[in-house]
Amino acid sequence: QVQLVESGGGLVQSGGSLRLSCAASGRTFSMYVMGWFRQTPGKEREFVAAIRWSGGTTDYADSVKGRFTMSRDNTNNVANLHMNSLKPEDTDVYYCAASSLYWEPGTQVGRYNYWGQGPRVPVST
Repeated sequence: QVQLVESGGGLVQSGGSLRLSCAASGRTFSMYVMGWFRQTPGKEREFVAAIRWSGGTTDYADSVKGRFTMSRDNTNNVANLHMNSLKPEDTDVYYCAASSLYWEPGTQVGRYNYWGQGPRVPVST
């Protein structure tokens, strides 16, 4: 019912910046919460950021606070993740996520029922 298409992934040097975008299509009116997760091989997918439909409140993982900023444009059905001061530890596959199940942001993977393609963001040293 909802399709999420990500763009903006690619190689970036340590200390640099990158913006990931997530364009939603389909039954977007039921998409209450959007978020970003990242995953490295051998690990569970982990929470990065999430925002409610209103955009009034954004939650961030402690590891990215002060460096990453998430925004949401409901008019254009786009969510963005602005990543600044990138570190090699940020190297991961980043997934855009959306939930039609909950109205409030959450850190659990199970709260989201729609996912993007997950482009990789390699951060060089």
